[in-house]
Amino acid sequence: MDANFWTWFFVIGTFSLYIGIAIWSRAGSTDDFYVAGHDVPPLLNGMATAADWMSAASFISMAGLIAFMGYSGSVYLMGWTGGYVLLALLFAPYLRKFGKFTVPDFVGDRYYSDTARTVAALCALFVSFTYIAGQMKGVGVAFSSFLGVPFELGVFIGMGIVFFYAVLGGMKGITYTQVAQYCVLIFAYLVPAIFISLMITGNAIPQLGFISDVKGTDISMLSKLNQVVTDLGFKAYTDNTKSTQDVFFITLALMVGTAGLPHVIIRFFTVPSAAGARKSAGWALFFIALLYTTAPAVGAFARYNFIDTVHESTYEVADAQDGAKLTPDWFKDWEQTDLVGWDDKNGDGKLQYLAGDENEVTVNRDIMVLANPQIANLPGWVIGLVVAGGLAAALSTAAGLLLVISSSISHDIGRKLLFKNMTDKQELRLARIAAGVAVVLAGMLGIYPLGFVAQVVAFAFGLAAASFFPILLLGIFDKRMNKEGAIAGMLVGLFFTASYIIKFKFFDGRPPADQNWLFGISPEGIGSIGMILNFSVSLVVSRLTPPPPQHIQDMVDEIRVPTGYQVGRVDDLPHAAE
Repeated sequence: MDANFWTWFFVIGTFSLYIGIAIWSRAGSTDDFYVAGHDVPPLLNGMATAADWMSAASFISMAGLIAFMGYSGSVYLMGWTGGYVLLALLFAPYLRKFGKFTVPDFVGDRYYSDTARTVAALCALFVSFTYIAGQMKGVGVAFSSFLGVPFELGVFIGMGIVFFYAVLGGMKGITYTQVAQYCVLIFAYLVPAIFISLMITGNAIPQLGFISDVKGTDISMLSKLNQVVTDLGFKAYTDNTKSTQDVFFITLALMVGTAGLPHVIIRFFTVPSAAGARKSAGWALFFIALLYTTAPAVGAFARYNFIDTVHESTYEVADAQDGAKLTPDWFKDWEQTDLVGWDDKNGDGKLQYLAGDENEVTVNRDIMVLANPQIANLPGWVIGLVVAGGLAAALSTAAGLLLVISSSISHDIGRKLLFKNMTDKQELRLARIAAGVAVVLAGMLGIYPLGFVAQVVAFAFGLAAASFFPILLLGIFDKRMNKEGAIAGMLVGLFFTASYIIKFKFFDGRPPADQNWLFGISPEGIGSIGMILNFSVSLVVSRLTPPPPQHIQDMVDEIRVPTGYQVGRVDDLPHAAE
Protein backbone atom coordinates (compact mmCIF):
# COMPACT_ATOMS: atom_id res chain seq x y z
CA MET A 1 0.00 0.00 0.00
CA ASP A 2 1.44 3.34 -1.09
CA ALA A 3 1.59 6.71 0.66
CA ASN A 4 -1.54 7.91 -1.14
CA PHE A 5 -3.62 5.10 0.35
CA TRP A 6 -2.33 5.77 3.86
CA THR A 7 -2.93 9.49 3.47
CA TRP A 8 -6.57 8.92 2.57
CA PHE A 9 -6.87 6.35 5.36
CA PHE A 10 -5.58 8.67 8.09
CA VAL A 11 -7.36 11.79 6.81
CA ILE A 12 -10.78 10.10 6.48
CA GLY A 13 -10.31 8.30 9.80
CA THR A 14 -9.35 11.41 11.77
CA PHE A 15 -12.02 13.58 10.14
CA SER A 16 -14.66 11.00 11.04
CA LEU A 17 -13.39 11.06 14.63
CA TYR A 18 -13.65 14.86 14.80
CA ILE A 19 -17.21 14.87 13.47
CA GLY A 20 -18.24 12.12 15.87
CA ILE A 21 -16.88 14.06 18.84
CA ALA A 22 -18.68 17.21 17.68
CA ILE A 23 -22.02 15.36 17.55
CA TRP A 24 -21.44 13.86 21.00
CA SER A 25 -20.47 17.19 22.61
CA ARG A 26 -22.77 19.65 20.85
CA ALA A 27 -23.54 22.88 22.72
CA GLY A 28 -26.98 23.46 24.21
CA SER A 29 -26.46 26.86 25.87
CA THR A 30 -24.36 30.01 25.58
CA ASP A 31 -22.18 28.71 28.44
CA ASP A 32 -21.48 25.56 26.43
CA PHE A 33 -20.92 27.50 23.22
CA TYR A 34 -18.53 30.13 24.64
CA VAL A 35 -16.73 28.44 27.56
CA ALA A 36 -17.72 24.73 27.42
CA GLY A 37 -19.80 25.13 30.59
CA HIS A 38 -16.69 26.00 32.67
CA ASP A 39 -16.20 22.29 33.43
CA VAL A 40 -13.30 21.06 31.27
CA PRO A 41 -10.69 19.18 33.40
CA PRO A 42 -7.29 20.96 33.49
CA LEU A 43 -5.46 18.02 31.87
CA LEU A 44 -7.79 17.92 28.88
CA ASN A 45 -7.86 21.71 28.67
CA GLY A 46 -4.06 21.76 28.60
CA MET A 47 -4.11 19.32 25.71
CA ALA A 48 -6.78 21.34 23.88
CA THR A 49 -4.84 24.55 24.51
CA ALA A 50 -1.71 23.01 23.03
CA ALA A 51 -3.65 21.99 19.91
CA ASP A 52 -5.26 25.43 19.72
CA TRP A 53 -1.88 27.13 19.84
CA MET A 54 0.14 24.73 17.64
CA SER A 55 -1.23 25.80 14.31
CA ALA A 56 -0.05 24.94 10.83
CA ALA A 57 2.73 27.47 11.46
CA SER A 58 4.07 25.45 14.41
CA PHE A 59 3.58 22.03 12.84
CA ILE A 60 4.54 22.80 9.24
CA SER A 61 6.56 26.02 9.15
CA MET A 62 8.60 26.31 12.35
CA ALA A 63 10.99 23.41 11.73
CA GLY A 64 11.39 24.64 8.15
CA LEU A 65 12.35 28.08 9.46
CA ILE A 66 14.87 26.52 11.83
CA ALA A 67 16.22 24.29 9.04
CA PHE A 68 17.28 27.30 6.99
CA MET A 69 17.79 29.94 9.72
CA GLY A 70 19.68 27.66 12.10
CA TYR A 71 20.44 29.23 15.46
CA SER A 72 18.52 32.40 14.57
CA GLY A 73 15.30 30.37 14.51
CA SER A 74 15.55 30.00 18.29
CA VAL A 75 13.60 33.26 18.68
CA TYR A 76 10.42 31.38 17.75
CA LEU A 77 11.05 28.61 20.26
CA MET A 78 11.85 31.02 23.09
CA GLY A 79 9.13 33.52 22.29
CA TRP A 80 6.21 31.21 21.68
CA THR A 81 6.86 28.90 24.62
CA GLY A 82 7.82 31.77 26.94
CA GLY A 83 4.45 33.36 26.31
CA TYR A 84 2.77 30.48 28.11
CA VAL A 85 4.85 31.12 31.22
CA LEU A 86 3.48 34.67 31.22
CA LEU A 87 -0.04 33.33 30.70
CA ALA A 88 0.26 30.91 33.60
CA LEU A 89 1.71 33.46 36.01
CA LEU A 90 -0.01 36.71 35.06
CA PHE A 91 -3.34 36.06 33.33
CA ALA A 92 -4.86 32.58 33.45
CA PRO A 93 -6.06 32.34 37.10
CA TYR A 94 -7.17 35.96 37.37
CA LEU A 95 -9.12 36.09 34.13
CA ARG A 96 -10.78 32.78 35.01
CA LYS A 97 -11.78 34.14 38.40
CA PHE A 98 -13.37 37.13 36.68
CA GLY A 99 -15.77 34.59 35.19
CA LYS A 100 -16.51 36.10 31.78
CA PHE A 101 -16.72 34.74 28.24
CA THR A 102 -14.19 36.74 26.20
CA VAL A 103 -11.20 39.08 26.42
CA PRO A 104 -13.23 42.12 25.22
CA ASP A 105 -15.72 41.16 27.94
CA PHE A 106 -13.03 41.66 30.56
CA VAL A 107 -11.79 44.88 28.94
CA GLY A 108 -15.27 46.37 28.70
CA ASP A 109 -16.26 45.58 32.28
CA ARG A 110 -12.89 46.25 33.94
CA TYR A 111 -12.61 49.63 32.22
CA TYR A 112 -16.36 50.35 32.47
CA SER A 113 -16.33 51.49 28.85
CA ASP A 114 -18.09 50.47 25.65
CA THR A 115 -15.36 52.26 23.70
CA ALA A 116 -12.67 50.06 25.23
CA ARG A 117 -14.81 46.98 24.57
CA THR A 118 -15.26 47.99 20.92
CA VAL A 119 -11.53 48.56 20.34
CA ALA A 120 -10.73 45.21 21.97
CA ALA A 121 -13.37 43.41 19.89
CA LEU A 122 -12.06 44.91 16.64
CA CYS A 123 -8.50 43.91 17.55
CA ALA A 124 -9.67 40.37 18.31
CA LEU A 125 -11.41 40.17 14.93
CA PHE A 126 -8.41 41.42 13.00
CA VAL A 127 -5.89 39.14 14.72
CA SER A 128 -8.18 36.12 14.37
CA PHE A 129 -8.95 36.65 10.68
CA THR A 130 -5.23 37.04 9.98
CA TYR A 131 -4.54 33.67 11.55
CA ILE A 132 -7.51 31.72 10.27
CA ALA A 133 -6.86 32.68 6.64
CA GLY A 134 -3.38 31.17 6.96
CA GLN A 135 -4.79 27.97 8.45
CA MET A 136 -7.26 27.54 5.58
CA LYS A 137 -4.47 28.05 3.06
CA GLY A 138 -2.37 25.42 4.86
CA VAL A 139 -5.24 22.95 4.62
CA GLY A 140 -5.49 23.56 0.87
CA VAL A 141 -1.74 23.06 0.36
CA ALA A 142 -1.73 19.78 2.31
CA PHE A 143 -4.68 18.39 0.37
CA SER A 144 -3.42 19.45 -3.05
CA SER A 145 0.10 18.13 -2.43
CA PHE A 146 -0.75 14.68 -1.13
CA LEU A 147 -4.28 13.81 -2.23
CA GLY A 148 -4.08 15.18 -5.74
CA VAL A 149 -7.22 17.28 -5.36
CA PRO A 150 -7.39 20.93 -6.48
CA PHE A 151 -6.24 23.48 -3.92
CA GLU A 152 -9.68 25.09 -3.81
CA LEU A 153 -11.39 21.76 -3.11
CA GLY A 154 -8.99 21.12 -0.24
CA VAL A 155 -9.92 24.44 1.34
CA PHE A 156 -13.65 23.72 0.90
CA ILE A 157 -13.26 20.34 2.63
CA GLY A 158 -11.47 22.00 5.54
CA MET A 159 -14.15 24.69 5.71
CA GLY A 160 -16.86 22.05 5.88
CA ILE A 161 -15.22 20.12 8.71
CA VAL A 162 -14.50 23.21 10.82
CA PHE A 163 -17.95 24.63 10.14
CA PHE A 164 -19.60 21.42 11.31
CA TYR A 165 -17.94 20.96 14.69
CA ALA A 166 -17.46 24.65 15.51
CA VAL A 167 -21.01 25.74 14.69
CA LEU A 168 -22.63 22.65 16.17
CA GLY A 169 -20.47 22.21 19.25
CA GLY A 170 -19.14 25.68 20.01
CA MET A 171 -16.35 25.72 22.59
CA LYS A 172 -17.56 22.44 24.07
CA GLY A 173 -17.30 20.63 20.74
CA ILE A 174 -14.09 22.41 19.81
CA THR A 175 -12.42 21.53 23.12
CA TYR A 176 -12.93 17.78 22.94
CA THR A 177 -12.18 17.74 19.22
CA GLN A 178 -8.91 19.56 19.93
CA VAL A 179 -7.95 16.90 22.47
CA ALA A 180 -8.21 14.31 19.68
CA GLN A 181 -6.38 16.63 17.26
CA TYR A 182 -3.52 17.08 19.70
CA CYS A 183 -3.08 13.32 19.97
CA VAL A 184 -2.99 13.05 16.18
CA LEU A 185 -0.61 15.94 15.56
CA ILE A 186 1.91 15.10 18.30
CA PHE A 187 2.05 11.43 17.25
CA ALA A 188 2.47 12.53 13.62
CA TYR A 189 5.31 14.88 14.58
CA LEU A 190 7.24 12.55 16.88
CA VAL A 191 7.10 9.30 14.87
CA PRO A 192 9.09 10.49 11.82
CA ALA A 193 11.46 12.46 14.10
CA ILE A 194 12.25 9.27 16.03
CA PHE A 195 12.71 7.27 12.80
CA ILE A 196 15.08 9.84 11.27
CA SER A 197 17.03 10.31 14.50
CA LEU A 198 17.66 6.56 14.61
CA MET A 199 18.70 6.51 10.96
CA ILE A 200 21.21 9.37 11.25
CA THR A 201 22.56 9.08 14.80
CA GLY A 202 21.24 5.80 16.24
CA ASN A 203 19.61 7.74 19.10
CA ALA A 204 15.85 7.21 19.44
CA ILE A 205 15.33 10.50 21.28
CA PRO A 206 15.31 13.32 18.69
CA GLN A 207 16.07 15.99 21.28
CA LEU A 208 19.35 14.18 22.00
CA GLY A 209 19.86 12.84 18.51
CA PHE A 210 20.72 16.12 16.88
CA ILE A 211 23.53 16.72 19.41
CA SER A 212 24.78 13.11 19.14
CA ASP A 213 27.40 11.78 16.75
CA VAL A 214 26.47 10.84 13.19
CA LYS A 215 26.43 7.05 12.78
CA GLY A 216 29.85 5.60 12.00
CA THR A 217 31.72 8.83 12.82
CA ASP A 218 33.09 10.71 15.79
CA ILE A 219 31.54 13.94 14.51
CA SER A 220 28.44 15.39 16.17
CA MET A 221 25.36 15.98 14.07
CA LEU A 222 25.57 19.78 14.40
CA SER A 223 29.31 19.83 13.61
CA LYS A 224 28.70 17.68 10.54
CA LEU A 225 25.87 19.96 9.42
CA ASN A 226 28.07 23.03 9.94
CA GLN A 227 30.74 21.42 7.79
CA VAL A 228 28.25 20.53 5.03
CA VAL A 229 26.63 23.97 4.78
CA THR A 230 29.88 25.93 5.00
CA ASP A 231 31.43 23.76 2.24
CA LEU A 232 28.53 24.91 0.04
CA GLY A 233 29.14 28.56 0.88
CA PHE A 234 26.36 29.02 3.46
CA LYS A 235 26.87 30.43 6.93
CA ALA A 236 27.43 27.89 9.68
CA TYR A 237 24.18 26.39 10.96
CA THR A 238 24.97 27.36 14.54
CA ASP A 239 25.82 30.99 13.68
CA ASN A 240 23.37 33.74 14.63
CA THR A 241 22.47 36.02 11.71
CA LYS A 242 20.40 38.52 13.73
CA SER A 243 21.62 41.35 15.93
CA THR A 244 21.39 40.87 19.68
CA GLN A 245 18.84 43.64 20.13
CA ASP A 246 16.63 42.30 17.34
CA VAL A 247 16.69 38.80 18.86
CA PHE A 248 15.69 40.29 22.22
CA PHE A 249 12.82 42.39 20.87
CA ILE A 250 11.47 39.67 18.55
CA THR A 251 11.50 37.16 21.41
CA LEU A 252 9.80 39.65 23.73
CA ALA A 253 7.17 40.52 21.11
CA LEU A 254 6.40 36.85 20.53
CA MET A 255 6.17 36.22 24.27
CA VAL A 256 3.84 39.06 25.14
CA GLY A 257 1.99 38.60 21.85
CA THR A 258 1.32 34.97 22.77
CA ALA A 259 0.14 36.00 26.23
CA GLY A 260 -2.21 38.52 24.62
CA LEU A 261 -3.72 36.37 21.87
CA PRO A 262 -7.49 36.14 22.45
CA HIS A 263 -7.95 32.59 21.11
CA VAL A 264 -5.33 31.36 23.59
CA ILE A 265 -6.61 33.32 26.59
CA ILE A 266 -10.21 32.18 26.08
CA ARG A 267 -9.15 28.57 26.66
CA PHE A 268 -8.58 29.31 30.34
CA PHE A 269 -12.19 30.41 30.74
CA THR A 270 -13.32 26.80 30.23
CA VAL A 271 -11.96 25.23 33.44
CA PRO A 272 -13.92 25.03 36.71
CA SER A 273 -11.73 27.38 38.80
CA ALA A 274 -8.79 29.78 38.92
CA ALA A 275 -6.60 26.97 40.28
CA GLY A 276 -7.69 24.84 37.34
CA ALA A 277 -6.63 27.61 34.95
CA ARG A 278 -3.14 27.63 36.41
CA LYS A 279 -2.91 23.84 36.24
CA SER A 280 -4.14 23.74 32.65
CA ALA A 281 -1.49 26.33 31.70
CA GLY A 282 1.15 24.03 33.19
CA TRP A 283 -0.19 21.04 31.26
CA ALA A 284 -0.28 23.14 28.08
CA LEU A 285 3.40 23.99 28.53
CA PHE A 286 4.22 20.30 28.88
CA PHE A 287 2.26 19.27 25.81
CA ILE A 288 3.66 22.13 23.74
CA ALA A 289 7.19 21.31 24.86
CA LEU A 290 6.90 17.82 23.36
CA LEU A 291 6.71 19.39 19.89
CA TYR A 292 8.79 22.50 20.44
CA THR A 293 11.80 20.66 21.86
CA THR A 294 11.61 18.26 18.91
CA ALA A 295 11.45 21.01 16.26
CA PRO A 296 15.21 21.89 16.35
CA ALA A 297 16.05 18.25 15.71
CA VAL A 298 13.52 18.00 12.88
CA GLY A 299 14.92 21.17 11.31
CA ALA A 300 18.54 19.99 11.52
CA PHE A 301 17.75 16.50 10.19
CA ALA A 302 15.67 17.95 7.34
CA ARG A 303 18.45 20.32 6.22
CA TYR A 304 21.05 17.53 6.40
CA ASN A 305 18.98 15.02 4.43
CA PHE A 306 17.87 17.65 1.92
CA ILE A 307 21.46 18.50 1.01
CA ASP A 308 22.53 14.85 1.06
CA THR A 309 19.83 13.73 -1.36
CA VAL A 310 19.71 16.74 -3.69
CA HIS A 311 23.15 18.31 -4.14
CA GLU A 312 25.14 16.92 -7.09
CA SER A 313 22.33 14.52 -8.03
CA THR A 314 21.70 13.75 -11.71
CA TYR A 315 18.19 14.76 -12.76
CA GLU A 316 17.47 12.49 -15.74
CA VAL A 317 17.69 8.78 -15.04
CA ALA A 318 18.25 7.98 -18.72
CA ASP A 319 21.35 10.18 -18.88
CA ALA A 320 22.84 9.00 -15.60
CA GLN A 321 26.04 6.98 -15.61
CA ASP A 322 26.33 3.81 -13.56
CA GLY A 323 26.78 4.68 -9.90
CA ALA A 324 25.66 8.29 -10.30
CA LYS A 325 23.53 9.81 -7.55
CA LEU A 326 20.07 10.26 -8.99
CA THR A 327 17.68 13.05 -8.10
CA PRO A 328 15.16 11.51 -5.67
CA ASP A 329 11.52 10.96 -6.58
CA TRP A 330 10.36 13.17 -3.69
CA PHE A 331 12.02 16.18 -5.36
CA LYS A 332 10.30 15.51 -8.66
CA ASP A 333 6.94 15.03 -6.91
CA TRP A 334 7.20 18.33 -5.04
CA GLU A 335 8.54 20.07 -8.14
CA GLN A 336 5.04 19.72 -9.62
CA THR A 337 3.71 21.96 -6.82
CA ASP A 338 6.24 24.72 -7.65
CA LEU A 339 7.42 24.62 -4.04
CA VAL A 340 10.82 23.30 -5.15
CA GLY A 341 12.53 24.01 -8.43
CA TRP A 342 15.71 23.48 -10.47
CA ASP A 343 17.37 25.72 -13.04
CA ASP A 344 20.30 23.98 -14.76
CA LYS A 345 22.50 27.06 -15.11
CA ASN A 346 25.69 25.27 -16.16
CA GLY A 347 23.98 22.63 -18.34
CA ASP A 348 25.59 19.62 -16.65
CA GLY A 349 22.31 17.90 -15.76
CA LYS A 350 23.13 17.95 -12.05
CA LEU A 351 21.47 19.88 -9.24
CA GLN A 352 23.83 22.36 -7.61
CA TYR A 353 22.63 23.57 -4.20
CA LEU A 354 25.03 26.39 -3.36
CA ALA A 355 25.10 29.81 -1.74
CA GLY A 356 25.12 32.77 -4.10
CA ASP A 357 24.44 33.16 -7.81
CA GLU A 358 25.61 29.66 -8.73
CA ASN A 359 22.74 28.04 -6.82
CA GLU A 360 20.37 26.07 -9.08
CA VAL A 361 17.89 24.76 -6.50
CA THR A 362 15.02 26.73 -5.00
CA VAL A 363 13.01 25.37 -2.08
CA ASN A 364 10.09 26.69 -0.06
CA ARG A 365 11.07 26.12 3.56
CA ASP A 366 7.45 25.36 4.48
CA ILE A 367 7.63 21.95 2.80
CA MET A 368 10.36 20.57 5.06
CA VAL A 369 8.16 18.90 7.68
CA LEU A 370 5.66 17.50 5.18
CA ALA A 371 8.42 16.32 2.83
CA ASN A 372 10.74 15.07 5.59
CA PRO A 373 9.41 11.47 5.65
CA GLN A 374 9.75 11.27 1.85
CA ILE A 375 13.26 12.76 1.93
CA ALA A 376 14.26 10.12 4.50
CA ASN A 377 12.49 7.37 2.48
CA LEU A 378 10.23 6.39 5.39
CA PRO A 379 7.25 4.00 4.98
CA GLY A 380 4.08 5.23 3.29
CA TRP A 381 2.03 5.09 6.49
CA VAL A 382 4.38 7.63 8.13
CA ILE A 383 3.90 10.01 5.19
CA GLY A 384 0.12 9.69 5.49
CA LEU A 385 0.28 10.21 9.24
CA VAL A 386 2.24 13.47 8.84
CA VAL A 387 -0.37 14.83 6.43
CA ALA A 388 -3.13 14.02 8.94
CA GLY A 389 -1.08 15.74 11.67
CA GLY A 390 -0.62 18.89 9.62
CA LEU A 391 -4.34 19.03 8.90
CA ALA A 392 -5.13 18.47 12.60
CA ALA A 393 -2.85 21.38 13.55
CA ALA A 394 -4.45 23.72 11.00
CA LEU A 395 -8.03 22.75 11.80
CA SER A 396 -7.63 22.89 15.58
CA THR A 397 -6.34 26.45 15.50
CA ALA A 398 -8.87 27.49 12.87
CA ALA A 399 -11.69 26.28 15.13
CA GLY A 400 -10.40 28.23 18.13
CA LEU A 401 -10.03 31.38 16.06
CA LEU A 402 -13.48 30.88 14.60
CA LEU A 403 -14.97 30.88 18.07
CA VAL A 404 -13.19 34.15 18.93
CA ILE A 405 -14.62 35.74 15.78
CA SER A 406 -18.08 34.37 16.54
CA SER A 407 -18.07 35.49 20.19
CA SER A 408 -16.70 38.95 19.32
CA ILE A 409 -19.61 39.51 16.94
CA SER A 410 -22.45 37.86 18.87
CA HIS A 411 -21.47 38.59 22.48
CA ASP A 412 -19.11 41.59 22.58
CA ILE A 413 -20.67 43.60 19.76
CA GLY A 414 -24.16 42.07 19.54
CA ARG A 415 -25.34 41.52 23.10
CA LYS A 416 -23.10 43.98 24.93
CA LEU A 417 -23.30 46.92 22.50
CA LEU A 418 -26.08 46.73 19.91
CA PHE A 419 -28.85 44.47 21.27
CA LYS A 420 -28.59 44.58 25.06
CA ASN A 421 -31.99 42.91 25.56
CA MET A 422 -31.06 39.86 23.51
CA THR A 423 -31.97 36.49 25.07
CA ASP A 424 -29.55 33.59 25.46
CA LYS A 425 -31.33 31.69 22.69
CA GLN A 426 -31.07 34.62 20.31
CA GLU A 427 -27.42 35.13 21.18
CA LEU A 428 -26.65 31.46 20.54
CA ARG A 429 -28.37 31.68 17.15
CA LEU A 430 -26.39 34.83 16.27
CA ALA A 431 -23.15 33.15 17.38
CA ARG A 432 -23.76 30.20 15.05
CA ILE A 433 -24.64 32.48 12.14
CA ALA A 434 -21.51 34.56 12.79
CA ALA A 435 -19.39 31.40 12.89
CA GLY A 436 -20.87 30.24 9.60
CA VAL A 437 -20.20 33.55 7.87
CA ALA A 438 -16.70 33.74 9.35
CA VAL A 439 -15.66 30.29 8.11
CA VAL A 440 -16.84 31.17 4.60
CA LEU A 441 -14.88 34.44 4.63
CA ALA A 442 -11.80 32.70 6.02
CA GLY A 443 -12.04 30.07 3.31
CA MET A 444 -12.29 32.74 0.63
CA LEU A 445 -9.17 34.42 2.02
CA GLY A 446 -7.43 31.05 1.88
CA ILE A 447 -8.49 30.41 -1.72
CA TYR A 448 -8.06 33.98 -2.97
CA PRO A 449 -5.39 35.41 -0.66
CA LEU A 450 -4.95 39.14 -0.74
CA GLY A 451 -1.49 40.22 -1.70
CA PHE A 452 -0.66 41.02 1.90
CA VAL A 453 -1.91 37.87 3.66
CA ALA A 454 1.58 36.43 4.11
CA GLN A 455 2.95 39.82 5.13
CA VAL A 456 0.41 40.62 7.85
CA VAL A 457 1.32 37.59 9.97
CA ALA A 458 3.53 40.03 11.88
CA PHE A 459 0.38 42.00 12.67
CA ALA A 460 -1.08 39.25 14.84
CA PHE A 461 1.70 39.19 17.41
CA GLY A 462 2.54 42.87 17.07
CA LEU A 463 -1.02 44.03 17.68
CA ALA A 464 -1.65 41.52 20.46
CA ALA A 465 1.56 42.65 22.19
CA ALA A 466 0.86 46.35 21.72
CA SER A 467 -2.84 46.24 22.60
CA PHE A 468 -4.09 43.38 24.78
CA PHE A 469 -1.08 42.56 26.95
CA PRO A 470 -0.64 45.97 28.68
CA ILE A 471 -4.32 46.60 29.37
CA LEU A 472 -4.86 43.07 30.68
CA LEU A 473 -1.82 43.24 32.96
CA LEU A 474 -2.65 46.70 34.27
CA GLY A 475 -6.31 45.78 34.55
CA ILE A 476 -5.41 42.96 36.93
CA PHE A 477 -2.56 44.48 38.94
CA ASP A 478 -3.18 48.25 38.93
CA LYS A 479 -6.52 49.25 40.43
CA ARG A 480 -5.75 52.93 39.72
CA MET A 481 -5.83 52.17 35.98
CA ASN A 482 -8.90 53.81 34.42
CA LYS A 483 -10.76 53.80 31.10
CA GLU A 484 -9.05 56.95 29.81
CA GLY A 485 -5.62 55.42 30.30
CA ALA A 486 -6.64 52.08 28.76
CA ILE A 487 -8.19 53.63 25.63
CA ALA A 488 -5.30 56.05 25.10
CA GLY A 489 -2.70 53.32 25.61
CA MET A 490 -4.40 50.89 23.23
CA LEU A 491 -4.77 53.48 20.49
CA VAL A 492 -1.16 54.70 20.75
CA GLY A 493 0.25 51.15 20.83
CA LEU A 494 -1.92 50.03 17.93
CA PHE A 495 -1.23 53.08 15.76
CA PHE A 496 2.53 52.95 16.26
CA THR A 497 2.84 49.20 15.72
CA ALA A 498 0.53 49.08 12.70
CA SER A 499 2.25 52.06 11.07
CA TYR A 500 5.72 50.55 11.50
CA ILE A 501 4.71 47.14 10.15
CA ILE A 502 2.84 48.65 7.19
CA LYS A 503 5.84 50.82 6.30
CA PHE A 504 8.44 48.05 6.29
CA LYS A 505 6.29 45.10 5.24
CA PHE A 506 4.17 46.75 2.56
CA PHE A 507 6.02 49.74 1.17
CA ASP A 508 9.68 49.51 2.13
CA GLY A 509 10.38 45.85 2.72
CA ARG A 510 13.41 45.29 0.50
CA PRO A 511 17.04 45.95 1.49
CA PRO A 512 18.40 48.29 2.60
CA ALA A 513 15.12 48.82 4.51
CA ASP A 514 16.73 47.32 7.62
CA GLN A 515 19.08 50.30 7.74
CA ASN A 516 16.07 52.46 8.62
CA TRP A 517 14.72 50.19 11.37
CA LEU A 518 14.18 51.95 14.67
CA PHE A 519 17.03 50.91 17.00
CA GLY A 520 17.72 48.06 14.55
CA ILE A 521 14.40 46.38 15.45
CA SER A 522 12.67 44.43 12.68
CA PRO A 523 8.89 44.63 12.07
CA GLU A 524 8.54 41.21 13.76
CA GLY A 525 9.87 42.69 17.01
CA ILE A 526 8.34 46.16 16.93
CA GLY A 527 5.35 45.01 18.98
CA SER A 528 7.68 45.20 21.99
CA ILE A 529 8.10 48.95 21.50
CA GLY A 530 4.35 49.31 20.93
CA MET A 531 3.81 47.51 24.23
CA ILE A 532 6.20 49.87 26.05
CA LEU A 533 4.42 52.88 24.56
CA ASN A 534 1.06 51.44 25.62
CA PHE A 535 2.28 50.95 29.19
CA SER A 536 3.76 54.44 29.34
CA VAL A 537 0.76 56.27 27.92
CA SER A 538 -1.72 54.22 29.97
CA LEU A 539 0.05 54.92 33.25
CA VAL A 540 0.57 58.63 32.58
CA VAL A 541 -2.98 59.30 31.36
CA SER A 542 -4.57 57.30 34.18
CA ARG A 543 -2.65 59.37 36.75
CA LEU A 544 -3.75 62.64 35.15
CA THR A 545 -7.44 61.69 35.03
CA PRO A 546 -9.98 60.69 37.72
CA PRO A 547 -9.56 57.21 39.26
CA PRO A 548 -12.01 54.45 38.36
CA PRO A 549 -15.18 54.07 40.47
CA GLN A 550 -14.72 52.44 43.86
CA HIS A 551 -16.65 49.30 42.90
CA ILE A 552 -14.16 48.73 40.03
CA GLN A 553 -11.21 49.11 42.41
CA ASP A 554 -12.86 46.67 44.82
CA MET A 555 -13.40 44.22 41.98
CA VAL A 556 -9.69 44.37 41.05
CA ASP A 557 -8.73 43.67 44.67
CA GLU A 558 -11.08 40.69 44.80
CA ILE A 559 -9.79 39.18 41.55
CA ARG A 560 -6.28 38.94 42.97
CA VAL A 561 -7.09 37.19 46.26
CA PRO A 562 -7.55 33.41 46.72
CA THR A 563 -11.20 33.78 47.70
CA GLY A 564 -13.73 36.26 46.39
CA TYR A 565 -16.01 36.56 43.43
CA GLN A 566 -17.59 33.41 42.15
CA VAL A 567 -18.44 32.83 38.51
CA GLY A 568 -21.00 35.41 37.49
CA ARG A 569 -20.58 37.52 40.67
CA VAL A 570 -19.07 40.38 38.68
CA ASP A 571 -22.33 40.66 36.72
CA ASP A 572 -23.97 41.99 39.89
CA LEU A 573 -21.70 45.03 40.01
CA PRO A 574 -22.96 48.32 38.54
CA HIS A 575 -21.19 49.25 35.30
CA ALA A 576 -21.03 52.77 33.95
CA ALA A 577 -20.69 52.05 30.25
CA GLU A 578 -20.08 55.05 28.07
